[in-house]
Amino acid sequence: MEPRVAGGWAYWVEERPLERGRGAVVRVRLDEPDAGPADVPYTSEADIRTAVHEYGGGAWLALEAPDGNHFVLGSCMSDHRIRLFDVTGNIAPQPMSPAPDVPGSLRYADPAVVPSPRPTAGDPRFEPVTVWVRESHPDTADEPTNELITVRLDGTVSVVASGADFYSSPRPSPDGSDLAYLSWDHPNMPWDHTRLHLVELRDGEPVPGTDRVLCDGPAVTQPAWSPDGDLHIVTDVDGWWSIHRVDAKTGDTDPLLADAEVSSARREFGVPAWVFAQATYGWDGGGNLWCTWVADGVGHLGRIHGDRLAEIPSGFTDFGRLAVTAGGTAVTVAASWTRRAAVMEIAADGTHRQLSAAESSTLEPADVSVPEAFTFDSADGRQAHAFFFPPANSAMSGHLAEAAARGSSVEPSPADADGSASSSELPPLVVLSHGGPTGSARSSLDLPIQYWTTRGIAVVDVNYGGSTGYGTAFRNLLAGQWGVVDTQDCINAALHLAREGAVDAQRLVIKGGSAGGYTTLCALTSSDVFAAGISRYGVADLEALARDTHKFEARYLDGLIGPWPDQADLYRERSPIWRTDQLATPMIVLQGTEDRVVPQSQSEQVVEALANAGVPHAYLLFEGEGHGFRRGPNIVSALEAELSFLGQVLGFEPAGEIARVEVRGGHR
Repeated sequence: MEPRVAGGWAYWVEERPLERGRGAVVRVRLDEPDAGPADVPYTSEADIRTAVHEYGGGAWLALEAPDGNHFVLGSCMSDHRIRLFDVTGNIAPQPMSPAPDVPGSLRYADPAVVPSPRPTAGDPRFEPVTVWVRESHPDTADEPTNELITVRLDGTVSVVASGADFYSSPRPSPDGSDLAYLSWDHPNMPWDHTRLHLVELRDGEPVPGTDRVLCDGPAVTQPAWSPDGDLHIVTDVDGWWSIHRVDAKTGDTDPLLADAEVSSARREFGVPAWVFAQATYGWDGGGNLWCTWVADGVGHLGRIHGDRLAEIPSGFTDFGRLAVTAGGTAVTVAASWTRRAAVMEIAADGTHRQLSAAESSTLEPADVSVPEAFTFDSADGRQAHAFFFPPANSAMSGHLAEAAARGSSVEPSPADADGSASSSELPPLVVLSHGGPTGSARSSLDLPIQYWTTRGIAVVDVNYGGSTGYGTAFRNLLAGQWGVVDTQDCINAALHLAREGAVDAQRLVIKGGSAGGYTTLCALTSSDVFAAGISRYGVADLEALARDTHKFEARYLDGLIGPWPDQADLYRERSPIWRTDQLATPMIVLQGTEDRVVPQSQSEQVVEALANAGVPHAYLLFEGEGHGFRRGPNIVSALEAELSFLGQVLGFEPAGEIARVEVRGGHR
């Protein structure tokens, strides 16, 4: 949703799953408590999104003109060009970026506007300079090039920086005299090692010869300027992502918080930069620093006073991008274990109001599974973390899947023992292996998880070694160990719960998408713990992934596995597709035809191996979907197919009316 604040208005982007996943910019006045949100005209049709790095983020910004009018600059997925949208809708969207020779070959992300002196009274000029990351895709087999550019309203484009493999986070100083930004090169990912640059600006353009590196690593992220012109970053130089002040002359950094508030308290103030424009801290008009952090996998909100942190008791457990208002409130996407994510304005005392449209929810509190956080022993004396969601209702109507697509809740149907996966027995368990793998389990209400728990199926969401939120050392546990540490931790989470008598040891299931799908496939080809598996666009062949993936992750495997092709033998050893002779577990595989991260061929190799081995399996291919399913009907179909499949292979009849997925290859 990426909320932003401009001139007394809050803005954000809403995905519309029932409109083919399009992104619309929405806004609401902050000084009108009863005001409702409204779309910025034309933005939904334009689909405000970006595909830079394939994962996108940071596709737009809001601007206030000297006369008080507002505009939105947005990157449009239809042709990847930047357009100017008049929020009144009186003027049709105007293209700003030039049309490339090859349609769609130039992509834009992570914009910022360079501050300039306000025109004198009566001067109507509105000539902002904006800075963007631009990704150029050649009409050849060559990989894309990335650079920083400025774009003016008349379409003039100038290059700010080029030559590095990647750029992000262009952040001009409050007086427009300097620009901070990040760069990094292969084989690093942005959570491994980045560089913080500073370049002087004159009239919005870089001054030649002034670009210099202030900080050369380690994992520097989120440069930002305080209102009085002090540069700050989030860095893990001390082993935990924390906020530091940067001396703009020397590059020296100074942590804002004492160790007792960071590493001793196990607080993480940064997030991995899978997408652009993330923000976990910012200042209000009074100079107060607001921030969000994660501790033991759960999100928090607070303010920093001196070197001390004061938490704000908001009742939420998960926070997205943080925007801070001049009036001293925070606008963010907030959620809790019992409340879906929504755009919220939160005051310093924790009181809040919802800015995004309210959605009816008839899901009773007793029907929501609130998890228990636990730490468990894994392999080699290592510990890992997880959230366990016990079943909260024996059955629920099939419309919950539609609610998950809409982002709303529905009324549960009466409990029905015949429609439950567990009845009076111990429940089956679905083990969730999150993507990334440098990601983390969500710490808020997730309707797809509730889809399982309301049907009598327990869920455990695992923060395996390599997950974010537990410090740099824990995040680096996957260095050279992908497919080993994560797999061991997911297996041991399931075995721990079975030993505790919380779940049925004979009906353990593992599910994951993308990198989580790889962990799922590794678990199914290296153990006999699980009775079924669910892979969404999972990685099966590491060599194929190293040869055929997008630029952002083209060298990611160097750190997770080892340099390729030098260690080709290790790539084969770790690839599930080379262990299909050990694949005997029923599995459902789901894939999108337009996936540029994990190509369709990877899933089809797995399906072919299952068919050749006579293993019960199902395969769903979704036309037009990429890396992750965005369209409402497909989100529904995927969940229902997974439930139907588990019902057939685990021996229960799912509650509600859902389509029966075809299972091939025999039955248990």
